[in-house]
Amino acid sequence: MRKCTVLLTVCLLLGGFSLFGENQQDDQPETNLLVLNADLGRETINKNIYGHFSEHLGRCIYRGFWVGEENPIPNTRGIRNDIVEALKKIQIPVLRWPGGCFADEYHWKDGIGPRSNRPTMINTHWGGVTENNHFGTHEFMDLCAQIGAEPYVCGNVGSGTVQEMQEWIEYMTFDGISPMADLRRKNGQEQPWALTYFGVGNENWGCGGNMTAEFYADVYRRYQTYVRNLSGNRIYKIACGGYGDNYHWTDVLMREAGRMMNGLSIHYYTGPDYSLSRSATEFEEAEWFDVLNKAGRIDGIITRHTSIMDRYDPRKRVGLIVDEWGTWYSVEPDTNPGFLYQQNSLRDALVAALTLNIFNSHCGRIKMANLAQTVNVLQALILTEKDKMILTPTYHVYDMFKVHQDAILIPQQLTCKNYTYEDSDIPAISASASRDKEGKIHISLCNLDPHNSQEIICEIRGVEFLKVNGRILTADKINAFNTFEKGDVVIPENFQGAKIDKGNVVVELPAKSVVVLEITG
Repeated sequence: MRKCTVLLTVCLLLGGFSLFGENQQDDQPETNLLVLNADLGRETINKNIYGHFSEHLGRCIYRGFWVGEENPIPNTRGIRNDIVEALKKIQIPVLRWPGGCFADEYHWKDGIGPRSNRPTMINTHWGGVTENNHFGTHEFMDLCAQIGAEPYVCGNVGSGTVQEMQEWIEYMTFDGISPMADLRRKNGQEQPWALTYFGVGNENWGCGGNMTAEFYADVYRRYQTYVRNLSGNRIYKIACGGYGDNYHWTDVLMREAGRMMNGLSIHYYTGPDYSLSRSATEFEEAEWFDVLNKAGRIDGIITRHTSIMDRYDPRKRVGLIVDEWGTWYSVEPDTNPGFLYQQNSLRDALVAALTLNIFNSHCGRIKMANLAQTVNVLQALILTEKDKMILTPTYHVYDMFKVHQDAILIPQQLTCKNYTYEDSDIPAISASASRDKEGKIHISLCNLDPHNSQEIICEIRGVEFLKVNGRILTADKINAFNTFEKGDVVIPENFQGAKIDKGNVVVELPAKSVVVLEITG
């Protein structure tokens, strides 16, 4: 008998086909059944699907990651120690910077050299505040080294020049004698950095220049020419993609420039209808259902983008990069509207679990995803207030789901009941499963129904097992959240609701929960 470990995390997905936003059948199955062919599977869940995004926006960088070397808050070279330790724990694989919209007004030479000599600028996109450029290329590379993540740098196409982009690549990656390499050494970095991921612009259909797809395709072809591989460094070039269901943009970029890129991005944000409450914490079931329904629709959107990419790239050489996604609500009361500071509730944890399950299921094409954003902005993992720090429910989902990183996706068939609200319904359960290099099997599941528990039978084929235990993330209320006064309202706890019965794993999923099970042979 082969020894194995199975981790289960409970959330909602129906194979690779999304039923979100569709009319459901009146007939529902009598039981929820998840069939896993645990000895099969060929696609790898790229660890970078669990990546993150940090922009010069609000308090993400300044008063978030960066507190400065003279600050009494414990730091290493100005980077806050408690944030570093929290991100190392969830094994953050890749971090995108400096934007976002900020990237296409960022001129990298303003952020190098002695900080006292760096020019200030106005952050026109996010609050009109003054940016002192104390956090620049060297500080970002130091941050990535401290947390153990690969850097993903986004270049300025909207207001920058080809020469500026070319010189930034040279500054970061060239090991020889040249003006930019010499300037890097003068600024204290003798050896070049390893830079794998580079984005050629951001949202160039909007804040990055209001370009058409046809115009940007030509611009991309030009700029990427000068994003060169120097001194043995190999760059994975990522072209700016469209937002949501902008399939025309994907078609044009793949047709005109697909052979010149390694990845193509898309962005997708989830928020309630404007007729509903847009608060991150003050909402009822209508908002709960609306947000989860919209979050699940990304499954169908990814399927459509993938089908377009498959026409031009049947071997799946070009990765789909979801480098901005997450929830977007109204800012917290009495905060700067341009800072996009919002709380993070149990609802966000369910959105994260649902979305990550969907990304896992599309791992044949999706090679990276970056949650927006890491600290103090939108669906943040971490919130800070002076020397205080709290971990959000979304953070705990990433901690539970990290077992999927670089594991093999296990084929599954899920049959489940619906969660119904008024005249609409969506599947109540979502799942994805993987097998890691040691032969351990992990399954992630969640129950979106805020009222009813769901029993699910997990038929796991191809392995034998003897013991099951796990953890659960849930709370008494759908809008429960952690505060600086009480940071343990929504945290994982031991889970006792699973048993082995007649060769299957039978799980009683509480309402509004994410569960991770470990099954040992």
